[in-house]
Amino acid sequence: MTDLLSLAYPWIKSIHIISVISWMAGIFYLPRLFVHHSEKVPLHGETHDLFCMMEMKLLKVIMNPAMISTWIFGLLLVLSPGVVDWSDVWPWIKAISVIGMTVFHMWLGKQRKNFISGRGVLEGRRYRIMNEVPTVLMILIVISVVVKF
Repeated sequence: MTDLLSLAYPWIKSIHIISVISWMAGIFYLPRLFVHHSEKVPLHGETHDLFCMMEMKLLKVIMNPAMISTWIFGLLLVLSPGVVDWSDVWPWIKAISVIGMTVFHMWLGKQRKNFISGRGVLEGRRYRIMNEVPTVLMILIVISVVVKF
């Protein structure tokens, strides 16, 4: 198994990076949709339905598959011989940050359901503030992987 992972390493890493880019694009964009949805659109009617459809497709068609493939190919990288030394600090920071990103992803899914039900929708300002969470996590992830402290 480890020989196969070593041979496939460049492909696994490439697909992991593509998955991360796709996931992050959605994770940055969905809260922005929520900002506009909460500030400019009543919670009923044609425009509301359009926003709900866009938010649902972004989450289910792009973000969910990208998150799942990020996790799968990330775990395959972790299992590849010589890639991760768990006695270092960086893999722990990355792991905790990726778990945090996943929790944020699930929070976004809950917020989407709030828009559908018309209850529990936050102010646009709150979505703007929450949109900084993935930025901080992304910075931690990139620095930990590149600097490897």
